[in-house]
Parts: sequence; C-alpha cells; structure tokens
Amino acid sequence: MALISVDDHVQEPPDLWTKRLPASLRDRGPRLEGGHWTVDGKPLGGVAHAGAFMADRAQEPRTWDDVPEAAYVPAERLKAMDAAGVDYSVLYPSVAGFAGQAFAGLADPELELACVQAYNDWLLEEWAGADKRFVPQCIVPLWPVEATVAEIRRAVGLGHRGVVYPSVPHELREVPHVAEPDYDPVWAVCEELDVPLCLHAGASPALQNTPPEGLSPAMAEALEAVHKPVSSVYVLNLFLLARILTRHPKLKLVLAESALSWAMLDLEWTDHQFEHDNLRSEGYELTPSELFHRQVYVNSWYDEVAPFVSYVGARNILWSTNLPLATSTWPRTQQTIERCFRGVSASDREAILWGNAAALYGIA
Repeated sequence: MALISVDDHVQEPPDLWTKRLPASLRDRGPRLEGGHWTVDGKPLGGVAHAGAFMADRAQEPRTWDDVPEAAYVPAERLKAMDAAGVDYSVLYPSVAGFAGQAFAGLADPELELACVQAYNDWLLEEWAGADKRFVPQCIVPLWPVEATVAEIRRAVGLGHRGVVYPSVPHELREVPHVAEPDYDPVWAVCEELDVPLCLHAGASPALQNTPPEGLSPAMAEALEAVHKPVSSVYVLNLFLLARILTRHPKLKLVLAESALSWAMLDLEWTDHQFEHDNLRSEGYELTPSELFHRQVYVNSWYDEVAPFVSYVGARNILWSTNLPLATSTWPRTQQTIERCFRGVSASDREAILWGNAAALYGIA
C-alpha cells in the first residue's frame, strides 16, 4: 500500500544560514554554537531533533558529529523512507521551529525575512531538488501581513506546495489576535494558490502545560509528547468558531502531528455547544463538524483508525511517520499501519494513506 507521509522534518545543517544570509546579517543569523542553536544572540534549542535514528531514541544528539546522516542528508533520508515504505515525504522544519515560528520574535524585519527566505530556498534546492519524493513547504515572516503574503507568493511560485504557519501568532509577537480580519490576506492567498495552511502541534507552548519540577528528563519529554497533539484541540476550535473557515470556504487546514482520537469527542462537544447557544442566529450556516468535514485534516501516525473513521471522516485523516523525531514510528512504520488500520475498508485506507495527501499536495 502506497504511503504519503504528511509530517516529516528536515534537520537544517550548521552552514545553512551562515552561507545563505547577506553578509551584513550573517553574524546575527542562526548558528550552531557548541550544543545549541542561537539567532541574534537568543537561544533556539539543541543540536538536532533526530531521536528516531539514535541508538537510544530518548537521547538527542549533543554535538553535530552525533547527528545521524538520515536526519540531514537527503540521500540517506530516502533510504530510511524506503525502509519504512514511504513513497513521498512532506517536509517541516526543525531549527526554524516545527511551525516556522523560530524567527517570529525577531525585532528586525529584514533579518526575519532573510532567515525565512534562506530556509525556503535551501529546502527547494537541497531537498526537493534532490528528489521529487520530497514535498517542500515554505515558512513565512510573521508580520506585517503584506510580507507574509509576498513570501507565500514567491515561495509557491518557486515550487513550495504548502504553507507552514504558527497557529497562535499573537503569542509570539505584538500582533493582532489570529482570528482578526487582519490575517484574511494570508488565508485568501492560500485559497487563491490552492495550497494547504499547515499548523504544527507544539509550536505554541502556552497551549501546553509545562512539566512540573523534579521530573526526570525522560518523563518530562514523555509528558510534552502527550500534550503536543492534544493542544490541537484549541487550534481547531479557534478556526471553527472564530469565522476563519466561514470567511474562507476554500482554505484547507492541516493540523500536523495532531493525532486523531480526540477529534471525535471534540466535534461532538463543539456541535453540542453550537446548538445549545443557537449560533445559527449569529450568522453561522454550517455546524462546526460540517466546517471540519469541508476544510480540515487531522494527522495521525499511531491511532487505531476504525473506532473514529465513521465520525471524523476518512477524507479528513492524513498519515505520517513523523521522521526523524523520537515519537516517530520508524523503523516499525508498516507494522504500526497494519495495527492501526485493522477493520478499515480498503477504500478508506487508500484515502488516508495516499489519496487525501495526493489531492492536497498535487501528487499524481
């Protein structure tokens, strides 16, 4: 059975920005110093997210020499994809933030745009240019909206097939709330260019509980891994009830690394509240679940599908390996798929593993 993995991550190499930024900005751009990445003197995080390829997947690399090549070398990643039975891989960043949010707090718009464009050009040249099995998605400058729209047009024109966006931008910077009409040009250009807007779980820490003090690193990591997908509840409800999807009926929304099983409960609850509060009188023509089925995709890599597919909808579920993160199903991706798809019809299985993603990303 063919598989398009809709949520995999590239690991940016140490020389990405030092080579590609203008000379005047190079010293302030992202750089790997010792065991940490920084940008403009501010920390960005550890060396790499590559747990799936480590001997102990609970331990991330401490130095660049520890990073497995399959995390950052396209040819080696293709070998891992082959081993996992993955035909195409839709790519998200790592150092730039899982939702491209790492540069959103920069005070200098010139530096922010330069960092974004360097990543977008590198992804096209080094990954998409290496093999058509890699599906590139652009990141964007957060503000002003005109800059966001311009970069989406530029990047999609060059070959990017999705837009990676931080789900709660007003937590990252002094900008309007994401539900305000200020962002309508962003949603509208995604509609116009027919590319999905992709919101990655975990990019908005305020939506997650911080681990209590005293937990071991392994337990803290496990707690964060559980919280990340469930934080998509807040994002989904915001887009359903804040009129974003109502105003933009052709916008396709992908909730990456969201998991699946919570969606049925959330849609039931949201529809109940919709009817209880008589939101039709507020001008809503569709219920939240109707909006969801028209425009939204959840993404799993480990949920059992059969208990939820009839309610969530086979046409609204995507699948991934989550490479090379520690929570990835690699190297047991195919075994996991067989477990998760027990009792699922062949047509629904084909839609979830291939057809939905192929339509979203223009894969023949």
